[in-house]
Amino acid sequence: MNTNLLASKPRFEILDGLRGIAAILVVMFHLFETYSKGPCFQILNHGYLAVDFFFILSGFVIGYAYDDRWRKGMTQWNFYKRRLIRLQPMVIMGTLIGAIWFYFGDAPFFTYVMETPWWKLLIIVILGCLMFPTPPSMDIRGWSEVNSLNGVTWSLMWEDIGNILYATIIRRFSKVVLAVFVGLSAILTISLGLNIDWFGLLESRAYAAHTMIGGFGLTPDQLYIGLTRLLYPFFGGLLMYRLGISIKIKSYGFLWCSLALAAILVMPHLGGDTPNIINGSYCIIAILLLFPMIVAAGAGSPLEGKKTIKVCKFLGAISYPLYITHYPLVYMQMQWVAAHPNAPEGAHVWVFCSLLVASIAVAYACLKLYDEPVREWLKNHWLYKKKR
Repeated sequence: MNTNLLASKPRFEILDGLRGIAAILVVMFHLFETYSKGPCFQILNHGYLAVDFFFILSGFVIGYAYDDRWRKGMTQWNFYKRRLIRLQPMVIMGTLIGAIWFYFGDAPFFTYVMETPWWKLLIIVILGCLMFPTPPSMDIRGWSEVNSLNGVTWSLMWEDIGNILYATIIRRFSKVVLAVFVGLSAILTISLGLNIDWFGLLESRAYAAHTMIGGFGLTPDQLYIGLTRLLYPFFGGLLMYRLGISIKIKSYGFLWCSLALAAILVMPHLGGDTPNIINGSYCIIAILLLFPMIVAAGAGSPLEGKKTIKVCKFLGAISYPLYITHYPLVYMQMQWVAAHPNAPEGAHVWVFCSLLVASIAVAYACLKLYDEPVREWLKNHWLYKKKR
């Protein structure tokens, strides 16, 4: 084993903290979504753009963590093992949590829950743990998600695709070729935000026109949206790293970046109560310009104060467990709201706040009791195992 491949690089702690801020806002977005009449009426309206922000962060960090390791002899298999160790344990945990609560989540809009036999549920559990997306014919909830037990897994599917594209092809691109590729990908982002239906795939998403919502299924339109949402952010982040793009904020860099990110994600729907080009243009600007600026500032600004460092480390540590485990709790919230249409407002507020706190607590418990020990064991027994 080449020992040069074992050492971990220093982390961009502000970027870790921003990932945690985005994850918390995603949880709040999904909890509020239960009460929404549609994308134009969402509270924390643009919270779905956090996924695009995650992709930019991932592309930047992938370049930082792995670009030089290829030159030191890292193989594709070694790269895949590293990514599996980082991502897969919590994919399994999120799927298992969703399976445990599945039959408790019966609601009128979850069409297939009580029609699902235990053996079919078990098949979906196995597929989910292996990160095999399920086709619409295997749907057990009625929403055509790639994992009916944990809907947010769709973005991890696309991140895996981004990792494979990086390892097989795009890591070999020169800066010029990568810049051209990112530029072409930006055209797809623009066309999605403006709802330009070049390929005849967007007619069915009229409810979410002029947003970036989508990518969570295996139908042609969802695959197109998911690929579009992946390509520019993920490989734009990689290009930013290779070009050394950074912005230095002399004081309170984490605070200013956090406020900017939160402001983008909570921005109300623009242009009225119907899908329109103004809102689509806002999404485009956020992805093509504002998110890269925040990542550049997070990468280039100093982190000040012991408390801020601790906060960023904590937020970074729980960000992925929080994102990948919270959605089964949201299914439960949807069921509770459907079952209690006349519940007082205070009860709804209590359920919302309780589930937000519970999501963070579950994520932290999974991190400390499961994710960190499992990843450490896998590193020692699978990744770093020496030949005898």
